[in-house]
Amino acid sequence: MNLIHRCGALLLLFFLALHVPVFAQGGSAPTPASGSSATAQELGVAELRARFDRLPTKVDNNGELRGLLSDINAIAAQTDAFIAAQSTQLADLNARLGELGNAPTAPGSSEDPDITRQRNTLIKQRNSLDADVRLAKLLAIDTQQRASDLVNQRRKLFEAQLTERAPSPLGSEFWKDIAQAWPDDVSQLKALADEVRSGIAVARAPTHRTAVLLSVLGAVLVALLGNWLAERALVKLAVRVLPAGRLRRSLLVIAIVGTNVALVGLAAQWLHATLDAHGVLGEQTRKLAMGAVQSSIFIAFVVGLGRALLSIPRPSWRLPPIQNDRAAQLAPYPWLIAAVATLVWTPSQVNAIVDASFAAVIATHVFTALCLTALITAIVLRLGISNAAPPPLPGHASADAAPPTERPVWVGLLLSAVLVAVVVIWVLVVVGYVAMASFLASQLTWTAIVVPAFYVLFKFADDVFTALVSSRSSFGARMQKSFGLAPQTLDQAAVVLSGISRIALFFYMVVALVLPLGTGPSEVFQRSGALGAGFKIGEFELVPGAIFSALAVALGGFIALRVLKRWLEDHYLPNTTLEPGMQSSLTTLLGYVGGVLVVAFALSALGIGINRIAWVASALSVGIGFGLQAIVQNFISGLILLAERPVKVGDWVVLGTSEGDVRRINVRATEIQLGDRSTLIVPNSEFITKTVRNMTLTNAEGRVLIRLPMPLTTDAARARDVMLAACRDHTGVLLTPEPSVTLDGIESGFLIFQVIAYVQSPRVAGGVRSDLLFTILDGLKSAALPLVAYAAPPAPTLASSPAPEPLPGVAPTPPTAAPTTAPPTAA
Repeated sequence: MNLIHRCGALLLLFFLALHVPVFAQGGSAPTPASGSSATAQELGVAELRARFDRLPTKVDNNGELRGLLSDINAIAAQTDAFIAAQSTQLADLNARLGELGNAPTAPGSSEDPDITRQRNTLIKQRNSLDADVRLAKLLAIDTQQRASDLVNQRRKLFEAQLTERAPSPLGSEFWKDIAQAWPDDVSQLKALADEVRSGIAVARAPTHRTAVLLSVLGAVLVALLGNWLAERALVKLAVRVLPAGRLRRSLLVIAIVGTNVALVGLAAQWLHATLDAHGVLGEQTRKLAMGAVQSSIFIAFVVGLGRALLSIPRPSWRLPPIQNDRAAQLAPYPWLIAAVATLVWTPSQVNAIVDASFAAVIATHVFTALCLTALITAIVLRLGISNAAPPPLPGHASADAAPPTERPVWVGLLLSAVLVAVVVIWVLVVVGYVAMASFLASQLTWTAIVVPAFYVLFKFADDVFTALVSSRSSFGARMQKSFGLAPQTLDQAAVVLSGISRIALFFYMVVALVLPLGTGPSEVFQRSGALGAGFKIGEFELVPGAIFSALAVALGGFIALRVLKRWLEDHYLPNTTLEPGMQSSLTTLLGYVGGVLVVAFALSALGIGINRIAWVASALSVGIGFGLQAIVQNFISGLILLAERPVKVGDWVVLGTSEGDVRRINVRATEIQLGDRSTLIVPNSEFITKTVRNMTLTNAEGRVLIRLPMPLTTDAARARDVMLAACRDHTGVLLTPEPSVTLDGIESGFLIFQVIAYVQSPRVAGGVRSDLLFTILDGLKSAALPLVAYAAPPAPTLASSPAPEPLPGVAPTPPTAAPTTAPPTAA
C-alpha cells in the first residue's frame, strides 16, 4: 500500500524537523558507503558507462521503474566516488608538477634528463586522469538526466493509472471479471499459502521452535510492555528535568512517538531477522514479512501520535485544546486508523507478491476507497456530534461543568469539505474511476496523519524558541544580563525565530503532502534538496540555504558587535585617558561601522554582490534627490559631530532658547536633556549649520553672576566683605579662580554691586546662585545694610489714602519720585 511506503518518508521528515531545518544544497544522490567507494575506484569510467548504457530507457510498470531508478542511483553514487578519488590524485599530480616547474624555454638552457622524463610522465598521467574525470562528470550528468526522465515517466504512468476507467462495482461486468480471474488468483494464493504453511512447519521444528517462540515473546514484550514502561519513565523524566511550561508538553509528545516507533520497529526487525535466520521465510513470505515490518512501524507512529496528542491519562499535558469528553470519544480512533490502514494494506501487498489479476487489483482499489472513506466519515461525524451536543438538562451531573467552547467557523467548513470529498470518492467508485477514488481516499487519510504530526512540530518549534530566547526564560535573562539586550528585543527575536522555523517546517509538510504514489524517503530528500538548491524570481536566485546563512551571519555579527562594544565600554576605554564624551563617541561610531559591515556580510552570504548593491545605491541616489536630502544631511552631520566633536556627549549646550546636557548622538538626531528632565530631539544638521553655544567645550567650569542694587548711603566696603564672605563659605564655590565683588556703577541713584563666583560645572550654577542669594541677604540684614524696598505706586482714587510707611532703614520717598531701578538680578 502506498500509505505504508510514504510513512517512512513522514517518519524521516518528522525526526529531521526536530533539528532546526537546514536545506540541502543541491539534489545529489545519497552518499555512498565505504564499500561503494572502493568498488568505484576499482571500476573505471568505461565500465560505469557500459553498465549505464545497458540499462533500459523505458519500463512498463511501477515496480520495474523503481528498480531501474535504484540502479541508476547506484551508478551515480559510484561515479561521484570515482570523481572524488580521481580528483584527489589529479590535485597531487598538479602539486608535483608545480614543484618541478616548467621546462626551460630559453635558448641554450638545459636541465637534468631525469627531471624532464619525470615531468613528461607526470604530464601523461595528469592528462589521462583529467580525461577520466571529464568523462565521469559527463556520465554523472547523464545519470541525473536519466533519473529525471524516469521520474517523469513514473509520474505519467501514475497519471495514466489514475485516469483509467474500470467497470463499475454496481455493474455485472465487474463481478464477471472477478469470477473469471478467481481460479487463477486462487491458485496463486495457494502457492503463497503453501509457503506460509511450510514456514510454520519449519518454525515448529524442534531445532527452531525455542528460538522462534522466544523471539515472538520478546518482540511482544518490547512492543507492549516496553512502550508502557518507557512512557511512564519519560513522564517522570520530563517532570524531573524539564521546567514547567509548554516545552515540556510538546517535547514529551515527540519523545513518546519516537520511543513507540523505535521500540516497535526494533521488535519487528528482531522478529523478522530471527525468522529469516532460521529459514522460516521463503521468497514470497520474506516480502510479506518486510511489508509487515513497515506496517508495524506505521501502526506505532499513528497510535503513538494519537495517544500522545489526546493524552487521556494526563489532561493537563494535552497539547491541542481538546476537552476531556471529546478526547475520550476520540481515543479509539488512532487504533482504528492503524487497523483499517493495515486491513487495506494486506490485499494490495498480497496482490503485488502473487502478481494477482487486473480484476483483483480493481477490487482492491474499491475495497481501499470504501474502507478509508468509511473511517473518515466516522471520524468527521464523531467530531460533528461532539461539537453539536445539546446542553445538559438542569440538575444533571454535567450541568455544572464548564460549557463547551464554540467551534470556529473554519472547522465546520473543513469538516464539510471532507464530507464533500467523501461523496466525490463514492461517485468515482460508482462511475468506475476506482484508481482515482482509491488515491483520493488514501490522500485524505495521509493528510489526516501528516497534519497532526506537523502540528506537533509547529508547537515544538514555538515552544523551543519561547523557552530559550524569550525574556521570560532563564536563558533569555542571562542573555539580557550579558549582552545588555532589552526584553522586547529578546521577545521579538523569539517570535522571528519561531516564524522562520515554522516556514521551514511548512515546506517539509507540503513536500510530505504532495508525495505521489510509490515515492520513497530518498526521493523526498532529493526533492527537498532540489528545492533547497534555489529557485529564481526574475533575475534573482533565491536559495533557502543562503537565506539561513545570511540570517546566521547577521545574528552572529550583531551579537559579536554588541559584545565588542560592551567590552570597550566596560573594560578597555575606562582604562584610557580619553574623556567620557570621547569614549561614547568612539563606541557609537564603532556601532555604525560595524553595523554596515555586518549588513554587507549578510548580503554577501545571501548572494547579493557588489554590482547589485551598486544598483541599490543608484536607486537610493534617485530617492535622495527627490525627498531624502534632509535625512542624508542629518546622517552626514551626525558623522561630522562624532568625528570633529564640536559637541559631544555630556556637554552643556545652548541652542536658541533651549539649553541642556547632550545625552546621545544618534544617526539622525541628537538627544538633549533639559532642566525640567524633558528630552529635546534636535536634528544633527542644526549643530552644523547654526550657531551653538557649548558651555563645556574647552572649560567645564560654570560662573555665578549676581547683581544687587543698594542705596547710595550704603557702606560699600562692608557690603563687599559680606558678599565675599558668603562666597568663600559656600562649599560649591571654587577657590581658584577666587570669587570677586565689584561696584559696577550707579544707576538711578543706587549702587550696583556685581558678585562673580566660579563653580565646578554650569549644571550646579543655579543652585549655588540661590544659596548665595539667601546667604548674602541674611548677611546684609545682620550687618544693618538694607536693600532698597520697592512699593508699587497707588492707583488714583477719589478718596485719599494714607501714604505707605517706609521700611526700617529706608528713607521715605515721595510718591512722584518712586525709583524705577530693576530688581536684583543674578545670572
